[in-house]
Order: sequence, then structure tokens, then C-alpha cells
Amino acid sequence: MSAIIEEDGHHEPIKVLITMHEGMNAMDLVGPLEVFSSARHDKNDPESKAFRVIFAATNEHVPTMEGASLRAHITYEEAMKRLAEIDILVIPGGGTEPLLKTKDQPFSIIKAFTELQKKNPARERTLMSVCTGSLILAELGILSGLSATTHPDFITKMEIICSNAAQRDMADRCDVMEARYVVNNLRFELGENEEDNPYIMSRKEYKDQKRRRSSQAGISPIEERSNGSGRRASNARKGSISLKMSNMRRESVLKRANLRLGGLRVLTTSGVTSGMDGALYMVGALVSDDAAEETARKMCYDWKKGTVVDGLDV
Repeated sequence: MSAIIEEDGHHEPIKVLITMHEGMNAMDLVGPLEVFSSARHDKNDPESKAFRVIFAATNEHVPTMEGASLRAHITYEEAMKRLAEIDILVIPGGGTEPLLKTKDQPFSIIKAFTELQKKNPARERTLMSVCTGSLILAELGILSGLSATTHPDFITKMEIICSNAAQRDMADRCDVMEARYVVNNLRFELGENEEDNPYIMSRKEYKDQKRRRSSQAGISPIEERSNGSGRRASNARKGSISLKMSNMRRESVLKRANLRLGGLRVLTTSGVTSGMDGALYMVGALVSDDAAEETARKMCYDWKKGTVVDGLDV
């Protein structure tokens, strides 16, 4: 297996590494793949792809739970060498029971990715699991002190694993939730006032509240979106990879370093199709809300929102 070639373009693509293991659920991989592959910085420019996805596995061909065979781009050995390039590491679920016993890959690459963030908190990295992939994160103790979710049929198992890991590591328990997805360690520029901070409440609640305030103030939706020049204001986030971290502030890096896992964003998703919801959240976080909504529209998919916690201005 050889590494796939870098693509040219106006934007440096956000690199996504999806791990593969025998017996995995194919949809856990294909769902996020479809989202990341479809996302564009500019919906009218097919060359403005926002993400680039790489598959890593022990062997070139990986049999899935459904009996299909998926092909990896690189081996785990190659992936470990290129890990510093990766922005998002995705762990699919399905077939996790044998892995919990053997501690085979992707255990090592997850640990290495997490340690990389602790050593270099200046970079914005995300660890994302789909379905029962979160059980692997729980076993590693990565979810200690965080909030997380998993497939509804595995909530009890997840709670047991998290409890055992907390006792083993003498760490805080994980708050296991039933949600479409759960995000920890947000990475956005937030409003200075609490009422302007969209991540202390759900995104829908915040938007509804903002519309009500604008209506009460007599401001039309068009005026609200305007930046004074007649164009819609950009919603790119400070620290966004699409801005290449050019305006990263030193104090923000220090704040991030003091967060759990060096500020690593940890996103766990629920059942099989929720991987698409989590991936759409990442498009909204690293590109723009418009890009996420457009990606969902192209997929004819109803984006189901999840829960966000621990919003800090980093």
C-alpha cells in the first residue's frame, strides 16, 4: 500500500484518517467518508474540497461486518509516521469485542494521536468515534472526565468500561449520555458576553434566541447577516484550519494546554448513521455552517444535531 498523493488547490485540505479493522461496520466508515468527500469551501467551486480522507489498516483488504471488503490506502505503520499531518482521526465501530480483548490496532494509533495533542496543543486536532468505536476510547481511558455516547444498545456496556477505566487509572468517571453525538473541548471564538456564547446551549436554542432578540430589536434577518458591506458576514472560526491558524493567540494555546488531553476535541457518535451527523458537525466547525448545510442538502440527508459541552474560548 502506498500513500495517496496530495491534491493541489486554493485551500490546504483538512486531513482525515479513518482506521479500519476486521468486522467493522461499513456504514461507520462510508457515512463520514461521504460527508467529508462532499464538503466544499465554495459550493460553486468543485476544486475547493475541504477534506482529504485516508484509510489505514493492518492489511490492505479489510472484511466488514456486512461481508464487503474495503481497501486501505496505507498501513498502520505508515499512518504512525504521518500522524503529525492528521487533523481528524475517525474510529469506526462494529467488531470491537475482539479488539477490547487483544488491544490490537487502532489502540496504538489512538494513544499516539492523543499524546501528540498533549505535546503540541497549538494544533487543532479531533478524535471522533462512530457507534461502538467509543468503547475503544473508553477502554483506553481517554473519555475519563469527559461526556460521551455510543450505540443505544451498548450504553450499559460503555458505562461499565468507563467505570473500570476510572478505577484503574484513578481518574474521573465519564458521563455517558444518550445523544446523537457528544462533543468535548470546543474550539471556537465565542462571544465575550454569556448571552452571545452559542456553545453554552444547543446550537438550535442559540439561533432561536438570536432570532428573537433581533425581532425584538426590529432587525431584519437580512440586516442581521450583513457585515455592513451588503455581503453576508463570514462565519469562519478563529483558529479554524481553513484559516491555517494564522491568527492563533498565545494565550489560547496556553488555555488549550490546560484542558483535558491538551484540548483534543473528542467527538463520540451514537448508532450507525450518526457518524454522518458527527462529520457534518466537523464540517460546520472547521469550514462553515453553510458548508455543512450544503453538504447535507447534496446528500438529501436531514442533519440531526447532538450535544456540545465544555465550550471555552480557545
